This record gives sequence, C-alpha cells and structure tokens, in this order.
Amino acid sequence: MTSPWHILDSGLGAADFNMALDEALLESVHGLGAPILRFYGWTQPAATFGYSQHYHDIEGLTLLRPLIRRPTGGGLVPHDADWTYSMAFPANSAWYQLKAVASYQRVHSWIRDAFRALGVETVLAPERRKEIPGQCFIGAEKDDVLWHGRKIAGAAQRRTRAGLLIQGSIQPPPLKLSRSDWQKAMLASISWKTLQLDSSLATAAEILRVGKYSLSEYNQKR
Repeated sequence: MTSPWHILDSGLGAADFNMALDEALLESVHGLGAPILRFYGWTQPAATFGYSQHYHDIEGLTLLRPLIRRPTGGGLVPHDADWTYSMAFPANSAWYQLKAVASYQRVHSWIRDAFRALGVETVLAPERRKEIPGQCFIGAEKDDVLWHGRKIAGAAQRRTRAGLLIQGSIQPPPLKLSRSDWQKAMLASISWKTLQLDSSLATAAEILRVGKYSLSEYNQKR
C-alpha cells in the first residue's frame, strides 16, 4: 500500500469517547483506503481493560474510574499522563496480513526507533516476563518496549473483517522528553496527511459512546 497514512491528533478525550472513536476508525478505515494513526490523551485519569477480561477480576486492581472495556484485548492499563495512540488498517493492507506476533513486534520496533531518534535507547523484551494477572504494565510480554529493564510501552490488537485495530500506551520514561517530539519522530519514517475529525466520524463515535462504551451493562457484561 503506497497511499500516505492518515494522521489524526484528536487531543484530550473522555475514556468512553476515546474507545468509541478508535472503534469508529476501525469501521471507517476501509473507506479511507490507507492506515490511520491517531494520537490522543485523557481529560481525566481513567483505566481501560481488554475486551475478553472479566470486569469483576479487574475492578479491584485499580482505584481509577471510569473503568472502560476496550475494543481490543490485553490487560489493565492506567491512563492519565501516558502517550496514547491507535492504528487502524484496512483488510487489504500488508499489516492486516501479518500474524498477531509480527504486527506487535513491528509497531514496537517503530516506537523503539522513534525513541532512538530522540537519543533514548530502548529495547524490545526478548521474552515474556512474569506479570501480575490482568495488569499490562507489571511485567512484560515479548516485544514490549523496555527502558532500563522497565516496560514503558505495550499494545493490544483486534482483527475483524473491516480491518486491524492496534491500541497502545506509552508510560514515558522520566526524562526531558515532550510528547510532540515523540510524535514527530514517529511520523518521520512515513508519508502522511492530516485527517480531520469531521462530523460523520464524530457522529459515528458518539453513537458508539452513548450506546456502548458509556454503559455499565457493556463494561460489566462479563
């Protein structure tokens, strides 16, 4: 696929809207014909957890609320000052054809290289390291991004007929780094154009927020 990536910097959002917009991007990426990379943040501290996890196994692991079920897998992730991103790929893209372990390694290699461009050396975890069940940033999965042995970046994925969605969080190392510089480093290796959060995309996300991600019966459905 040679088309430039679509880049959406949507700024700060509520937890339920952030999850809804990522799902809306997955549903719309085929029509856009090229991958979407979204950068975003949080209007208040919150936590998200993987689609297949059981709410009652997770609720006692964090005091952060709201606690929202993601459209992707993975464990519990705290959100506040983390650098959050998502990527959506249409089903005809090369990324979609990759096995899950390969797409996971590829996105974290990209993040590692962006940190290197900023003068920060990170490595990919060579193997899985013991985790506390359900908690994404305690321990590490193979190919997570490590800084001085500590996990600073993890991700979760979901493949559907519409495409592939990757959601990732970076807990930045305690260095003089800016989020904007990291985003520029990420974009340096691709051709891209800006995607606007237009009314149709915003409406699709709001429908998902109201009818799904804002509802306790959805977030606590299992």
